[in-house]
Amino acid sequence: MLLDVSTRATGPLFDGRARAAANAYVNRLERQLAEEGLNILRVEMRAVFRNPTGYYESRCRVEDGRRITDSRVVYGPWLAGVGSRNFPVTRFKGYDHWIRTRHQLNERKVGLGERLLRRYTGRM
Repeated sequence: MLLDVSTRATGPLFDGRARAAANAYVNRLERQLAEEGLNILRVEMRAVFRNPTGYYESRCRVEDGRRITDSRVVYGPWLAGVGSRNFPVTRFKGYDHWIRTRHQLNERKVGLGERLLRRYTGRM
């Protein structure tokens, strides 16, 4: 008895479209999370800064599509409370705007990811 079996695999999973859609999803999610984090950071800065000049806030931006930075403003670490001139050298302990931003973004990331994933699952 001779048995001959052949198969043919077609579709997005086998021709690379699913991988491309998954990569596009991850890239878009990283950009969206960074933009959301920047929005949260700006709200936090407006809430905690006592005498804002606007310069520091204007220097905060998204770099490389996925990283939030203050463009290495000299007094950025001092504002965040991690500089060498913070407590105990001076009485100023810093603001916690970066920490609050991280916590809020961590709370929102699952919802953002799930909403965005709905757009990409049809392509897979």
